[in-house]
Amino acid sequence: MAPHGEGSEEAMVVQDENRKPISSILIVIAMQTEAMPIVNKLQLKEDLDSVFPKGVPWVRYHGVYKDLHINLVWPGKDSTLGCYDMDMGYAFYLGVDSVGTVSASLVTYAAIQALQPDLIINAGTAGSFKVKGASISDVFLASDVAFHDRRIPIPVFDLYGVGSRQSFSTPNLLKELNLKAGKLSTGDSLDISPQEEASIVANDATVKDMEGAAVAYVADLLKVPAIFIKAVTDIVDGDKPTAEEFLQNLAAVTAALDQAVTQAVDFINGKCLSEL
Repeated sequence: MAPHGEGSEEAMVVQDENRKPISSILIVIAMQTEAMPIVNKLQLKEDLDSVFPKGVPWVRYHGVYKDLHINLVWPGKDSTLGCYDMDMGYAFYLGVDSVGTVSASLVTYAAIQALQPDLIINAGTAGSFKVKGASISDVFLASDVAFHDRRIPIPVFDLYGVGSRQSFSTPNLLKELNLKAGKLSTGDSLDISPQEEASIVANDATVKDMEGAAVAYVADLLKVPAIFIKAVTDIVDGDKPTAEEFLQNLAAVTAALDQAVTQAVDFINGKCLSEL
């Protein structure tokens, strides 16, 4: 019989949470181009009375889809490269998407605090590797996430820098959607240096992005289960320059991402965490 301590009570709470039907999903996406097909498919509406701090460019779309309350957030456009009129209450999105780990971690933290989701889906595009058998438009469900550009060559600090974490296990979702599985590695640059390439190999990563491990860190910190759905826009070890291939395939690959996320939401509807 389990002891009646704090640990056992905590375990019972987790078990109870895992058996409750999921009612609220938070989708975290980095780019507007990635977000809008999902927003339209799920018929989400933009939040004009923001739950976020005044002045930030973060954007939330929300709605009810089947039995689920869906919130989709993206960090918006960089305010130094765009224009936001607080008095008029609308934005001129002239800047660039606020990609990368800093924006991802901030908007994830704020959204969890404000919205209290049962599950996080970090969805987005990513690079992958022909040596791993990947092709453009492949969609991966990440099993693990880690950083590849936080190099701290001091014992124990090196492990902190890598920040390896497991995603929430969803074997039934993986099988039902027929997604590919692989480890995800995150860094703040689109291209990679030789050192970062070595770190990606050390992480045994199949896909690389610019946000996933940051979302995982915050989700782990606040004890919210998170999964990571990534669609391949570019082959890192291929023949084409990364930026060129990414831009060439972005619009088409977002269709594959939209389909995978919508199918995931359909599968999650009516289920509890333990059934995923």
